[in-house]
Parts: sequence; C-alpha cells; structure tokens
Amino acid sequence: MTKVLQIVNRLNLGGITYNAATITAHLRPEHETMIVAGMKEDSEESSEFMVHKLGLVPIYLPDMHREINLRSDYKAYKHLLKIIREFKPDVVHTHAAKAGLIGRLAAKRAGVKVIVHTFHGHVFHSYFGKLKTAFFINLERYLAWISSAIIAISENQKRELCEKYKISSCKKIHLVELGYDLAPFQENQEIKRAQFRDQYSIQNHQVAIGIIGRLVPIKNLKLFIEAFSLTHQKIGDKTKAFIIGDGEQMAELQEFCKTVGLPISTPDKNNSEAPLVFTSWIHEIDIAMNGIDILAISSLNEGTPASLIEAQAAGKPIVATNVGGISNIVIEGETALLVESGDITGFSNALNRTISDESLRSNMSNKGPSYVLSRFHEKRLCKDISDLYAKLLKN
Repeated sequence: MTKVLQIVNRLNLGGITYNAATITAHLRPEHETMIVAGMKEDSEESSEFMVHKLGLVPIYLPDMHREINLRSDYKAYKHLLKIIREFKPDVVHTHAAKAGLIGRLAAKRAGVKVIVHTFHGHVFHSYFGKLKTAFFINLERYLAWISSAIIAISENQKRELCEKYKISSCKKIHLVELGYDLAPFQENQEIKRAQFRDQYSIQNHQVAIGIIGRLVPIKNLKLFIEAFSLTHQKIGDKTKAFIIGDGEQMAELQEFCKTVGLPISTPDKNNSEAPLVFTSWIHEIDIAMNGIDILAISSLNEGTPASLIEAQAAGKPIVATNVGGISNIVIEGETALLVESGDITGFSNALNRTISDESLRSNMSNKGPSYVLSRFHEKRLCKDISDLYAKLLKN
C-alpha cells in the first residue's frame, strides 16, 4: 500500500486546506494517508472543522508559522523530518510556500521517493519588493529541482511558472485543476437564500453582492469598497454588499469605508439599513452563496479561487479582476464579467451592469452549474492526483 503525506502551511479557512484534506481523505483506503499542518494566525479562522468532517486527525507542527523565522522554521523542519522518518511515506505532497519549503527539504533529506508540490498561488508579484521577490523565485527554482513534479492549478499559472518565471521546465509542471464537493451549493437553494436574506434584512428588491475571503492587502478590498461606493451612489438602495471574512485589515477597511462615505454594519454594531455589511467568517458558506445574487473578487493576485467555482455551482454571476488563473475557471462574458486589476470605474460599471440587467444575470446563472459541476468535482481531482502519484512512482 502506497503511503502519502500531505503538508499544508496551516489550517486556516480557505481552499488550500480543503484541497489537501480532500486528497488525504479520498485516497483512502487504497492509500495510507496522513496530513500535517503548521499553525494559523490569531486573525484567521480555523478550518479544523473541515478536516474533522472528512474523518481526519491532523498532526501539527507548532513551530511552523506563516512568517519567516529561521529559528522556528528550523525546529519545524527537524520535527517534520522526524515525522517523515517514522511514517516512511512513498509520496510527500506539499501545498503553498512555507509547507513547500520545509516539507520538500525534509522529504529530500529523508530520501522520500516522490516529492510533489502544488502552487495554489504564488508570491512572484504584488506581495514583495524586487529583491525579496527575486530571492523567492530563485528559492522556488531550487525546490522545483529537488521535486519529482510541480502541480499548477490553472493553465495561466502553469504558463507563468514555466515561461514567465522559469521555476521549472514545462515537462515537470502538471496541470491538475481543483475539485470540490459542490452538492451543498445546489441543495435547498431557496431555503438557504431565505435564511441568509432574513438574517441580514435584505429586501426583495435588493440585489446582494458578496465578496468572500481573508481581509489582507493582496485581496485589494479597497478597490471593491470604492467601486461599490460608486455603484451605490448611482443605484441607491437597489443593492447591498457583504464582505464575508476576517483578517488583519478588518479595522483598516472599516475605517476606509468612512473615508468614502459608505455606512457599514459589523458584528459588533449592527445597522440593518447600512449598504455594506462586514459579516466576519461564515462556516456554512453554501448558505451565504445562495443568499447573494452576485459574487465579486477584487484581488491583485490569485490562484484559482474556490469561491468562483462554488458561485458558478450555485448559479451566481461573477464580477472579478482578471488576475492569476481566474480566466481559466470562468467563461468570460457568460458566467463572469472580468475587469483589469486596479480599474475602480470599470469594476463599478461591471457591477452596475450585472445589477441592472436581470436578463444578463439569469443567463449567467443558467450557464454556471453545467460548466463547473463535472470539471471541478472532487472525484476527478483525486483520480488525477492518484494517477500522477502512480506515474511518478513507476518512473
């Protein structure tokens, strides 16, 4: 029986945890699997419930955190090396940057047969300055050299990794798109819609816009707030927006809303009349997704956001910045309107168009489910991963 060890940065709420946990759970019983994780930040919501729901018991690396700390990172490396030597995996599969660094170095030292790394996104633009970015690019080139295979989750990302940033040869980079259990986004849709809209006092005539994710600079939520402010000035109470998530920028973003004259509602100070609502994290995201009418993303950089796949499964139109792998997981003009990054006016105009044109929303809603249901299903994901492991082990 093949032994497989999955390693993730941390169990924070998001697509990376779901991806690694899904692979870990669904490769059983044909494979013996284990998942190891670092520690989430205090400002992040835990996704441990998601892992437990899949019947998994993660092993933690108490010294592995998001930020670089040579002393802690070395301790995490030594701890992980011990786990690998005891478990003796045939495959070590790492996810995202920190786990990819510590995990691949430890796997190489322990003599693991197959080392695989998935880029869920990358930090090669919009995160750091030129010198730091160059350092990370060169580091990733070395880590790719000691890897058996690199997984890109979109065609755009694969092209960036092998052609633009030259992380590895195209032959070594395999495209494996994400996969999810999308059934919850199609079940009891009217009941879930009513539940969310009742909770947040959304009127029947109001078109609800949602943006979901960590409140961090890379998500560029200030663009969304400014664009929505322009939309609200033009359309008035016909629309209501929801920022679903939490993070280091929560207080800063709420203060920013004041500078653009946008009244807000927060978990601490409820204002049912406010056009913009900060909900913090919502675990039952299928309820929120069915409650809104449009999903938005304003990021500077992305891999392939889970929320876009889930939105299309629920039949929700999308307005998003055209970054990363986003254009690979939507049908531009048919399930999503894409706008250049940083274009506040263009983003607002796309929101205005989607809100005002009910026929457009209806057409986009109808095309979304059929587009994503088979392509981004968890069973397909796990088959692709299992086939890749088998191929690499054979070679």
